[in-house]
Amino acid sequence: MTSPTLVWFRRDLRLSDHAALTAACERGGPVIPVFIRDDLVDGLGAAPKWRLGLGVAHFAETLAGKGSRLILRSGDPATVLRDLAAQTGAGAVYWMRAYDPDSVTRDTDVKEALKAEGLAAKSFAGHLMFEPWTVETKTGGFYKVYTPFWRAVKDRDVAAPVPAPAIPAPQDWPESEALEDWHLGAAMKRGAAVVRPYVRLGEEAAQSRLGAFMASKVAKYDGTRDLPAVDGTSGLSENLSLGEISPAQCWHAGIRALNEGKPGAETFLKELVWREFAYHLMWHTPRILTGNWKEDWDAFPWNEDERRAEVRAWKRGRTGIRFVDAAMREMYVTGRMHNRGRMIVASYLCKHLMCHWKIGLKWFEDCLIDWDPASNAMGWQWSAGSGPDATPYFRVFNPVTQLDKFDKDRAYVKRWIAEGVRAPSDTALSYFDAIPESWAMSPDDPYPDPIVAADEGRKRALDAYENRDF
Repeated sequence: MTSPTLVWFRRDLRLSDHAALTAACERGGPVIPVFIRDDLVDGLGAAPKWRLGLGVAHFAETLAGKGSRLILRSGDPATVLRDLAAQTGAGAVYWMRAYDPDSVTRDTDVKEALKAEGLAAKSFAGHLMFEPWTVETKTGGFYKVYTPFWRAVKDRDVAAPVPAPAIPAPQDWPESEALEDWHLGAAMKRGAAVVRPYVRLGEEAAQSRLGAFMASKVAKYDGTRDLPAVDGTSGLSENLSLGEISPAQCWHAGIRALNEGKPGAETFLKELVWREFAYHLMWHTPRILTGNWKEDWDAFPWNEDERRAEVRAWKRGRTGIRFVDAAMREMYVTGRMHNRGRMIVASYLCKHLMCHWKIGLKWFEDCLIDWDPASNAMGWQWSAGSGPDATPYFRVFNPVTQLDKFDKDRAYVKRWIAEGVRAPSDTALSYFDAIPESWAMSPDDPYPDPIVAADEGRKRALDAYENRDF
């Protein structure tokens, strides 16, 4: 008989369109799914780690319903996988490829260690539609601007998604650790109960989300996606971040919608490629995660002191700028933030408050259930001006005029801000149940005056950006 295959699951918690799982099943012999709590898992922020824990628990239930199991182990992945292979007689270890530098280093070391033991170790594509090393400019090298990148890939073939395979089980299962002993949600504290109703958990929910979006929302997506009070987006960032759905599944659904005459589908496809672009930049220039992508911006005099009162007000949704505060509060209550809101809060922090984008990047990394390393880094650097954008410095969003444009009747603001409102919405009140008690905030507090007025902050930012000495 063919020896068992270990399938090491990470941020790919699905059964369908999973190349590593499919290959393991085709290899013959039993398949043993494994999830490892390693240093990269332990290093996640509060909300992403909590959401990962929910995803792992749900995925384990899904596997159990298929007659399989998810074996949980903690420790160094190379050591864990070697030990499991020895215990089970496995001859191969398969996994889906990751692209951030820490994961690449880890996976390279794991592959070398397993091969040294005589095991077949192989990684598979699937977290992206286009492998970063396969997309090059006509002169060689990688794309640094999104629009040419889109043109280069939009007509490429994307492999059709494959269905979930039947998973052959071993006669005897290895021991598994208990997920509750990992305490992945500990840092969320009381916020977990508030955010939990907004989570759409697992592969089935992700597919349902995609189907509903394609059926009733994608046609008008080009316009509704910018309206934060309207349920006009797919919401799939949460599921894509943990691989509960594949980008190829989303792509082919978008292509079908476009062929059916739904014009907003092209914008949806462009958003999928925007995610790809972020990963390609991270692969080719990993410094985007930790330093200015445009290195000459190292000389720009951003404030890096997170203890300042303005930063504290921004984090707590108390800037006195309603669009900014509503978006920040949406994040604490739902674990996500509307994309228009993300641009507004990022621009306000980096330009109106002249604070370093790293402050915002770190805060989002702790607060978003749809946190994604590449998208988070590129989004913040794009907003700050230090990232991949040909003309960044004069883009300073005015959060007041943006509110007039995208939330004319203030439905979004009313949904999330309670102070000064006679009968606040339940969603606005739930913010005070989600935040740390140490913040000592109450819906009965007066709403603050702006810490930096919109016009004043914009002028200050433009002066600083135009007079930069590099």
